[in-house]
Amino acid sequence: MPALVRLYIRHCLIGFAIAGAFTAGLLWLNVANLQHLVLNTSGGALAVFLLFFFNGLLFAGVQFAIAVMGMAEKPDHGGGAAPRIPMSDIFAPEPVRIPVQDEHASRR
Repeated sequence: MPALVRLYIRHCLIGFAIAGAFTAGLLWLNVANLQHLVLNTSGGALAVFLLFFFNGLLFAGVQFAIAVMGMAEKPDHGGGAAPRIPMSDIFAPEPVRIPVQDEHASRR
């Protein structure tokens, strides 16, 4: 199996594990009376599964994105500040020649 596929599967499993812990924490802490709603309705198990599944998709995507962005190579140019340009070079006036035709000469 290619290394990139293994990386993707590993980080998706980590993301779904985080989603499982997050969903369990929501139910255990009874956030917004969610535990009562889940235990006392007929569709509670489906709601818990969907909460886990969609949080798993989100956390897996974020986990994989963090892993891929962490693989970036550092630039070799050393970084640092850009060279300073004196203000006199930026705002130095330069004459611009604009050709003007004499209106009276063109009518003759």
